[in-house]
Order: sequence, then structure tokens, then C-alpha cells
Amino acid sequence: MKTALFAAAAALALMGQAAPPAPAAPAPIKLWRLDCGTVAANDLNAFSDTQAYPGKSKLLVGSCYLIKHGATYLLWDAGLPAAMKGKALDRKIAMDATVTKTIPEQLAELGLKPEDITMLGISHYHFDHIGQAASFPGATLFIGKGDFDAVKAGAPGVNPVPLAPWAKGTSKAEPISGDRDIFHDGSVTMIDTPGHTPGHHSLLVRLKSRTFLLTGDVAHFQENYDSNGVPAFNTDRAETLASLDRFKALAKNLKATVIIQHEAADVAKLPAFPKAAE
Repeated sequence: MKTALFAAAAALALMGQAAPPAPAAPAPIKLWRLDCGTVAANDLNAFSDTQAYPGKSKLLVGSCYLIKHGATYLLWDAGLPAAMKGKALDRKIAMDATVTKTIPEQLAELGLKPEDITMLGISHYHFDHIGQAASFPGATLFIGKGDFDAVKAGAPGVNPVPLAPWAKGTSKAEPISGDRDIFHDGSVTMIDTPGHTPGHHSLLVRLKSRTFLLTGDVAHFQENYDSNGVPAFNTDRAETLASLDRFKALAKNLKATVIIQHEAADVAKLPAFPKAAE
């Protein structure tokens, strides 16, 4: 009898306890494309170590991306230097670049200031992807460890100035080895795709309606992507091909929309700024 009474009392006590809290709803995600300049590739063979594009040239877009995760803003890549704004393109040299509107100017159209960007993700250390990084010294920098090591060492071909606040330790940096789930919920993941540079990364973004894979520079334009073209200036050919293979498999298996960041037709898969994909 005592056992039965004890069991009944315990059951009543449990019934009176509050139910465990429901899991938090996933943070809403928005993705904007930003205009981060134009690159005139006047000798397209620079993007092929097998000389696949003799006599060809192409205008490449410089694109950056703003991601809002809940109330947090992440900028992916920082484009060409703001000092190039308004510069006329020289089509007689191998490569030239210009900027129409700076990143802070575009953020202002959304009612944002540079200090509202608390995370800065960089695909790799090339000048057209880090040019305006110093506008966001309050942001935590996420960059491949191999690239960050090269920046801090002042490696040949690397301009450390745009990333100086982080390289010198005055701003917070998180060098990444392998993949990194930025928000720890699977919504935004830096994908390890070395070869273009030692620590190169691409970006996986899962929205409510669609999944996107942003290349960084795992490939530069559609023909380059389709043919597994390897630029002559890549740091490792074998790693480049392995990264292309992995990137394409991810795109297929996740049914992701691929955005080749320098390909105008791909960037146009996203809504025109200031509209966002959700």
C-alpha cells in the first residue's frame, strides 16, 4: 500500500512540473549579393595552366555577400579596394579592375554601418577578395589557416595591408582548418577547398527556400568550372582538382544552386540588390 501511495504521489509531482522548453526555432537567414567591382581579364589564359583560352578575354564580376543570421551580420569576401572606385578599365594590359560602389555605401542603403558587421568571412587572400576588409575592424575574421599564415608571413604575392588589424592581433581572428559551421546550426558553413590558395574556402548557405554554394575562387567562370580548369597562379594543382570534385559532389548531393562568384550569370541567380534571398 505504501509503495502504491508513493508511486501515485510521484506521478502527481511529475505532472505538476513544467514541460521541458521546446527547441529554439532556427534563426531566419537572409542573403544579399553585393557589387564588389569588375575585373577585366584581358588574357584569359591566365586562368588555364593548359592554355585553353588563347586570344580570349572576359569581364568578370567581383561579388561579395551579406548574410543576416537572426540579428547577426556576416560579410563574405570584401571585394576590390575602394581606392579603385571610378577607375577606367585598361583593356590593353593582362588584367585590370574597377569599383562602382563601395561596400559601406551599399550597406548604407540597407540602413547598416560597418560596425554592424560582426563577422567577416574571407574565401582567400587575393586582392579582389580582401580589398575593403579594413573597413570592418570590429568584425571577427574567419579565414583559412593556410591563408592567414601566408598573410602574417608576408608571403610573395600577398598584400597584408587590408588584413593588418587581424594579422597584428588588434582585431579578433579565427583561422580555420577544415570546414567550419559558423553559427553551429548548419545554416552557414565554410567549406575547405584548398588549391587556389593554401587555405581557400567556399561557402554553403542554407536558406528556408534554397541552398546555395558560393565558390570563392574554386572556379572563376562557367567554362572554367565545367572543364575543371586550373589557373596558372594556383598554389596546388592536385588540391585544386580535388576541391573541384568535392565542390561539385556537394552541389549535386545537396541540390544546391552554385554561384560562381566571378560569373555574372551566376551572380544574377540571386535577387538584385537591395532585395535579399530568404
